[in-house]
Amino acid sequence: MPEKPSSVLRPPTQVLTRGFDPSLSVGSARPAVFRSSTYVFSSPEAAERAFDLMAGRAQPLPDEKPDLVYSRFNHPNAEILEDRLVPLETGAQAALVFNSGMAAIMTALLTFVRPGHSIVYTVPIYGGTQHLIQDFLEPLGIAGIPVLAGQTAAINDAIRSAKNLSVVLIETPANPTIIMTGIREAVEAAAQRDPRPLVMVDNTLLGPAFQHPLLLGADICLYSATKYLSGFSDLIAGAAVANDSQLIRKMRSKRNLFGNILQPDECWMLDGRLPTVTLRMNRSSKNAERIAHHLAKHPKVARVLYPSLFTDPEQLRITREQCDFPGGMLSLDLKGGKAAAFEFLRNLHIAHNAVSLGGVETLVCHPKSTTHSGFTPEEFAQAGVTDGLVRISVGIEDWRDLLTDFEQALELI
Repeated sequence: MPEKPSSVLRPPTQVLTRGFDPSLSVGSARPAVFRSSTYVFSSPEAAERAFDLMAGRAQPLPDEKPDLVYSRFNHPNAEILEDRLVPLETGAQAALVFNSGMAAIMTALLTFVRPGHSIVYTVPIYGGTQHLIQDFLEPLGIAGIPVLAGQTAAINDAIRSAKNLSVVLIETPANPTIIMTGIREAVEAAAQRDPRPLVMVDNTLLGPAFQHPLLLGADICLYSATKYLSGFSDLIAGAAVANDSQLIRKMRSKRNLFGNILQPDECWMLDGRLPTVTLRMNRSSKNAERIAHHLAKHPKVARVLYPSLFTDPEQLRITREQCDFPGGMLSLDLKGGKAAAFEFLRNLHIAHNAVSLGGVETLVCHPKSTTHSGFTPEEFAQAGVTDGLVRISVGIEDWRDLLTDFEQALELI
């Protein structure tokens, strides 16, 4: 079979052609599912070499493909999926897949932080991430330093002043307030330190289609692949993508230890969704923008949180410099607080009252009582998560039907 000139192919083509040789699957045009737990070595020397590479005792040679060992460490479907994630994330050199987004975040942090180190992170951030830092890492002696999302000067000050800083973790847009944080500015502040901390970006809400942190200097992009990468609300997965393959190699050794690799069936399913990520995200973004601008005028909506409705000059600047399109996520702050939010959710007919996001169907939730419910009153106030805040993940339905559904539910408040 002629070798594909992958170096000259554009990303949408590479996502469909990288990492898979049909001759290894009896000519199948698409990858098969390899459910084997263990793999037969080609020779005793190959087995020795595979274990040395897996344990980090040796470095792979250029283009070396060591024998597979055991599916806790790697398997064909993970290798295919990881190869195809690389062209999807602009600026990436290597990728790693996990059995959840939290597994990706946990593995990334535990690979690069140690007791006595600190992490600067933006808030609000996904509730699970905040609990990981506060409830697990801080008791181990790893300091978490929260800074308000979008506050460029405050974030830069925290990066410059934090003791033993090893990681800067940014979620942008912030979940659920949609506040944007400047990635390039954080990277420049981190570069002033010696040793330089890693800059990690949770790119779940806008990437890989609309925001490209690695091009802005970030080291690692983290994903809940459950969301837009998969897009059908039927599997749990996570991913890490980096501009340096050595960072991924270090994370892989921890994944081997933790055993949180994504299983073959889920890898196979997710691989089949990657070619349509940009198509789905474009439709979702167009729907969300139309809906956001209509609902911003509704008398029962105090404000709509959405990038193309920003008025703050700093938010406008960051969005203009950092994002290709505003994305499919928006939040409504309803007049009437929690009672109004619950009545709105109760009367939706098309949109589903459910957590998660990034699916082809529209999902709506009340963050203060669900995804961010573990916050203290002070943390809610700091993050801007109010009683009346409703988060909407706009799907790919006809936007006019969704708008009608939202408007009728608002009228019943």
